[in-house]
Amino acid sequence: MSTEKTVWGAAAATGIGSMPGEDAREAARTVTGTLEAFPFLAELPARGPGADMTGRTVGLLAELYAHLEPSGWRISDRPGRDTRRARSWMGEDLDALEEFAQGDTGGPRALKVSAVGPWTLAATLERRGGEAVLGDAGACRDVTASLTEGLRAHLADVRRRVPGARPVLQLDEPLLTAVLLGRVPTASGYRSHGAVDRAVAEGALREVTAACEAEGVPVVVHSCAPRPPFGLLRRAGVTGVSFDTGLLTESEDDAIGEAVEAGTVLFAGVVPGAGPPEGGLSDPAGSVSGVRSLWRRLGLSPALLAESVVVTPACGMAGASPAYAREALAHCVRAARSLADDPE
Repeated sequence: MSTEKTVWGAAAATGIGSMPGEDAREAARTVTGTLEAFPFLAELPARGPGADMTGRTVGLLAELYAHLEPSGWRISDRPGRDTRRARSWMGEDLDALEEFAQGDTGGPRALKVSAVGPWTLAATLERRGGEAVLGDAGACRDVTASLTEGLRAHLADVRRRVPGARPVLQLDEPLLTAVLLGRVPTASGYRSHGAVDRAVAEGALREVTAACEAEGVPVVVHSCAPRPPFGLLRRAGVTGVSFDTGLLTESEDDAIGEAVEAGTVLFAGVVPGAGPPEGGLSDPAGSVSGVRSLWRRLGLSPALLAESVVVTPACGMAGASPAYAREALAHCVRAARSLADDPE
């Protein structure tokens, strides 16, 4: 595993994306102050439509627009107030990041930004008739192409605003497993969309990943759902897979081991996102004990642990208190150091 590929270095910790509250400057101050080596562009869904996960990504799409209906985001012919609001929220977040991420070296070593991945976007974005994009193969291809072009422009903007930063793109794919298993309901709720062929799903992810990698931007796919498809994501060329360690089962060990041996980095979600566990967050080493146990089961070298694992919360922290969100991020940093200091 090359250090060029893992631009965040060893013993790293970062967040997932969402943070509590509506103050972009306070969120940026917290993230950059706590995660000095690997901060992220915070999302603040409490601000309302356009700051939500899907709406935020809609604002990034190239030559594809959407507006908000009671049922969710729906494709439009032209940009309207909902798209403009999503872009405005993003601009506010980038302004705050630009203010607080500047350091003596001109910016952080690594900086993670997030967008909804092509399959969760296809499952949550509606066509003009009200059904999900997921039900139309051609529409899925169009959305993937628009997302790819929009992300190129977004990443260029991040680099312009934070000189010296090395962006890392996180694709949020909480519905990817449901898409692959045919468990995404139709608008009526009486049936589900058919399962997407795994080769098709892999191809769309590879399209986005390859475009970003060509610009020198590693791609991480995040899913806080059970059974992330580690093998599919590895074949799609992602640099890392982000997941909730509490949802793993030993049946996934082989796929995880193959991914790690192929160079995939594990973004291990070990800290609850919504609030502290029983007993609080007093033991960083205990928080990553499950990661160590996984490593032993896989028979991997302890020396690889610190550079093969990034410590994160299990999911976003929009529902947490500001105090807990700060505590959880700081705890992730301490837990990552624990892995590096004592991998066994």
